[in-house]
Amino acid sequence: MFGMFKDLSAVMGVMGKMGKLKEEVEAMQARVAQLSAEGDAGAGLVKVRVNGKSEIVRCALSDEAMKLNDREMLEDLIKAAVNQALTKIRQQVAEETAKVAANMGLPPGMNLPGLS
Repeated sequence: MFGMFKDLSAVMGVMGKMGKLKEEVEAMQARVAQLSAEGDAGAGLVKVRVNGKSEIVRCALSDEAMKLNDREMLEDLIKAAVNQALTKIRQQVAEETAKVAANMGLPPGMNLPGLS
């Protein structure tokens, strides 16, 4: 019960720093936009790169992948590479968000709009 009041106190402290919070969030969003992560599948047959906005910015199929002539396998490899890249980028974004929250004095795990 007292933990709830501690969290509320932290939020109230942040409310007093809304201008700073806005600056921190904008800076974080700029950093996140610069992030990228790559996923691969089939020992490099398929490589996918995503940015911090979870947009696919590159998808490469090796010559060996094209020679497989197996549509279903290729679809599965693409899906696996995309999912791996998205998992990596989500982790990077979570780390950036945690840094901002810690800089603002928020307790770990507390979410505010624009930070998660």
